[in-house]
Amino acid sequence: MTSPTLVERLANRRIAVMLPLGFSSGLPLALTAGTLQAWLTVTGVDLKTIGLFTLVGLPYTLKFLWSPVMDRFVPPWLGRRRGWMVAAQSALLAGILAMGITGTESPWTLAALAMLVAFMSASQDIVFDAYRADVLHPPERGFGAAVSVTGYRIGMLAAGAVALIMAERIGWRETYFAMAALMAVGLLTTLISPEPAVPMQVPRSLSDAVWLPLREFFGRTRATELLLVVVLYKVGDALAGALSTAFLIRGVGFSPTEVGLVNKGLGLAATIFGALVGGAAMTRLGLFRSLVVFGVLQAVSNLSFMVLAWSGKSYPLMVGAVAIENLSGGMGTAAFVALMMSLCDHRFTATQFALLSALAAVGRVLVGPPSGYLVQQVGWVTFFLITTLAALPGLWLLWRLRDPLTRQEMGPLAERGSPAAVTPSSAGETARTA
Repeated sequence: MTSPTLVERLANRRIAVMLPLGFSSGLPLALTAGTLQAWLTVTGVDLKTIGLFTLVGLPYTLKFLWSPVMDRFVPPWLGRRRGWMVAAQSALLAGILAMGITGTESPWTLAALAMLVAFMSASQDIVFDAYRADVLHPPERGFGAAVSVTGYRIGMLAAGAVALIMAERIGWRETYFAMAALMAVGLLTTLISPEPAVPMQVPRSLSDAVWLPLREFFGRTRATELLLVVVLYKVGDALAGALSTAFLIRGVGFSPTEVGLVNKGLGLAATIFGALVGGAAMTRLGLFRSLVVFGVLQAVSNLSFMVLAWSGKSYPLMVGAVAIENLSGGMGTAAFVALMMSLCDHRFTATQFALLSALAAVGRVLVGPPSGYLVQQVGWVTFFLITTLAALPGLWLLWRLRDPLTRQEMGPLAERGSPAAVTPSSAGETARTA
């Protein structure tokens, strides 16, 4: 039996909807962050107020707090996942439109609307992550994750760079009106998206929706090690990326324009290409081997920046380093998202995926503050060597978990009911016998 071609994969309805749904997920982020900050700056809002607007991003960090609500309650339309997506996308369309109508003349009203948009955007992310994990079959997860990441990046680009260009030509209000209209892409896609084939057993109470996902997960064999893999897998990649722009400008002397064109433009294209290549390769490699191969590539790719730091300013080396690092990072992201999907029990996908993604962010956030101090102490060449070494603990732990992760490729643990995966005292067993 031959593997499906790229065209055949994209023709798969479950995978095809991931592109516009990913676009809808990525679109609102910049509209409450960088693009909104640019609007406030251009219209003369004072810096203190602009600084307070950064708090608008809090819902993205805290979204796991209300994710159990989306596992517990089922809207009276389109089912548990698509119903919540339609509600969030409709609210986003209205909220972004209201931001455009309000404008910067009423900054605090605009701040309240931006917070609402960020809250609904984080809610859309919760339920989209859950829907993706529920609707994709195990062999489709890698490529499905890659397609959704591609859509997400395009959405961020549309609401970021494209929106800034539009604002100079048609005005800020009109740009936000256009961005609101683009939310219809996700809304219409949700209406025609397929329902997950997995039967949805809804938690009996909100308390169950909060605690059973934790009890179920920690009832699994080697649950703590699985969580450590989630934390450590992208740490080396994140450490290298924390100061990549500062390194290219201050460390080797490229201009901001050169860095913008190569690091942002080429980097985005390489990330998208890497995610798609990695997702396609996962069909043959499987989950565990993909995690290992792409994890090694992520670690080794950091050495390309070490070579650039050692050699000094060189356009070919910069282009090569940026392309290699982002290509391998995109491949690793596809495998990593597929891993988190496979770790979720379908009864609690929204809560478990939100918690896993929050945990993954911990490692990426914590490496940022010490990175500048580390560069000052050891220099850029040694710093990038350390970023490669920082990836080794995650790869070592991944290798230790090769047997359970190989079994994981068959689908969610609770779906298989494997005795090795879920102990008799786990929450899953409690729910079945309740």
